[in-house]
Amino acid sequence: MAAASKPDAIALLKADHRKVEELFEKFERARGDDRKESLVREICTELMVHATIEEEIFYPACKEKIEDEDLLDEAYVEHDGAKVLIAELQASEPDAAFYDAKVKVLSELIKHHVKEEEKRSEGLFAEAREAGLDVDALGARLAARKQALLESYQSGDALPAPETRSYTGHRLKQGHPVEVPIS
Repeated sequence: MAAASKPDAIALLKADHRKVEELFEKFERARGDDRKESLVREICTELMVHATIEEEIFYPACKEKIEDEDLLDEAYVEHDGAKVLIAELQASEPDAAFYDAKVKVLSELIKHHVKEEEKRSEGLFAEAREAGLDVDALGARLAARKQALLESYQSGDALPAPETRSYTGHRLKQGHPVEVPIS
């Protein structure tokens, strides 16, 4: 593949955003439990892969280089909120109570997260460009890791249980209710 045809990091992440938005729209129109379950499985896979490549590669590259590092903290917390819902959806069935509501809330959380990352002058992506990050090199790393993760999941490996960063000491277990201590 020619270098010019490889997306930079921001273009790759934005393409992921558009794909997930499209999947959520399909879910809203979906009828039948099998179709809903298939779409939720695809949404969860896309989101977990996307969160993984952002958290392993893109966010660390931004750390201490962007002006507003609070954006990174907020992004991790937003990812963790999504991971809680993903874990609950993975442990659930389309006919379960709150299933559709959880998908709707996940969609709204992701829309907010995308808006924050893509803000023109003060979003995370704008700050990354402003900081002079090598988005082409990052794009190649993101694409390679994304491909490896997708191949792993498509070969039959189950999605790993989502791991949170901001919910200290908690690993979300598939099939188990999420327990968050209240102080």
